Amino acid sequence: MANNKIGNRISIQSLPGFPELRRGDRTSAMILFISWLLPIGMIIYSWKAFLTGWHAAVTVPILIVTNFESLTRLWSPEIMEHAVASLAASGWIIGVFYWYHKKCIITQQRISASPWRLAGQAFRRNGFAMCFFCILMLLVLMAIFAPWYAPHDPNAQQDIVVTKYIKPMHSVTALRLKKNDIAPPRPSALNFSEYWTATLQSINQQLRQTEEPLLFVDEWHLQGNEVFYTQGIQKKKLDISNLASTEPKIFLTQRTYWLGSDRFGRDILSRLIYGARISLAIGMLAMVMAVALGTLVGTIAGYFGHRIDGFLMRGVDIMMAFPNLFLILMIVALFGNSVLLMIAVLGLTGWMGVSRIVRSQVLVLRNSEFVTAARALGYSHARIMRVHIIPNTLAPVVVAATLRLGAIILVEAGLSFLGVGVQPPTASWGNMVSDGRDALLNAWWISTFPGLAIVLTVMSFNIVGDGVRDALDPKLRA
Repeated sequence: MANNKIGNRISIQSLPGFPELRRGDRTSAMILFISWLLPIGMIIYSWKAFLTGWHAAVTVPILIVTNFESLTRLWSPEIMEHAVASLAASGWIIGVFYWYHKKCIITQQRISASPWRLAGQAFRRNGFAMCFFCILMLLVLMAIFAPWYAPHDPNAQQDIVVTKYIKPMHSVTALRLKKNDIAPPRPSALNFSEYWTATLQSINQQLRQTEEPLLFVDEWHLQGNEVFYTQGIQKKKLDISNLASTEPKIFLTQRTYWLGSDRFGRDILSRLIYGARISLAIGMLAMVMAVALGTLVGTIAGYFGHRIDGFLMRGVDIMMAFPNLFLILMIVALFGNSVLLMIAVLGLTGWMGVSRIVRSQVLVLRNSEFVTAARALGYSHARIMRVHIIPNTLAPVVVAATLRLGAIILVEAGLSFLGVGVQPPTASWGNMVSDGRDALLNAWWISTFPGLAIVLTVMSFNIVGDGVRDALDPKLRA
């Protein structure tokens, strides 16, 4: 009997989406199906990259403990991005099933819905906001899994004479070259530390050689054991032993540039995908910093009042009197530009509005009965603010943070466009627009596609922010 109960619990019909489909809630069922089938499909499609990422995620902590010097010597961005992608995919699937399990427990025990749960239900009923929320989720997934799905290396510059300014949906002829073999580590000949060092070195080489070596040509023909080809006005030859095979059907291929290429022959689609990672990461981290600092200052000012409130709010007024762009340019001019500095500057210049919103909420809450009761029980000011006040100010903070995200991404893109933000060759939507401004008439795609990505992202955050505001407002929700 117990086995039958267990079998019913783990049946296919109990997986996320099936109960909702039986109840006729097709929208919720579709969202739930996508939430766990999509990451599983991505893992299956990129199974080799997924295993490599997990291999890197296991190897790096071991080397941190056993041989940190070798780790710093062999470290590369490719190792981190593949490990993060594999961990994110696994955590995503586990998180969806855990959340759905908790949701089912709440439903079965008939626990009353919390205000946040009611707000979530109201937001899901807003089809327009949900549509743009799905777009944002796709952008986030595209950024996280960029190393799996980007067609090419975003910074690859090869045979520029042939590959520059390729129009969207056009292809280039290429000859496959021989690959360099990667020697695997030999466990019997190495001790524990040396084995994992050799393993990381092998992973690093694999990740750096994900793209097959190609030779891009305009024209080519085979004579005997030599291949004669042209690149622009140059005519060259190559021994056929350097190619992947002696058969033209094997060594001849076509590379398609779906969104075209820039003046250096770099693939626009790949740079667009990697640029999403930079732009979204800067925007989200800067937003978290701004919200945390603004919530802290606003809570302290509103809770204590009097001189502390006056001092902090006058400081906020002074900060708001300076144009944000002027402050950012001044700081960048003094300290140089880097991604970490960009995040810090955008976060430290965007918290003032959040602090005012939180302060206004705290001024109302500090005289509430539950706060008075907490004081009577002898709780410290820090505990009262952390446990009783800040959680009740989160609704307007969430709305402000969602709306603020689009503005931060727009500022980051503007700074990168001006050359004081993310520096080349790192791909950012702003510097991609800047790269194509001199060739806008002849190569419109270089600036157009990243510009459209900026517009779509900012518009999506604004519409989602409006939807969150409507969902959190009980009057509009009713």
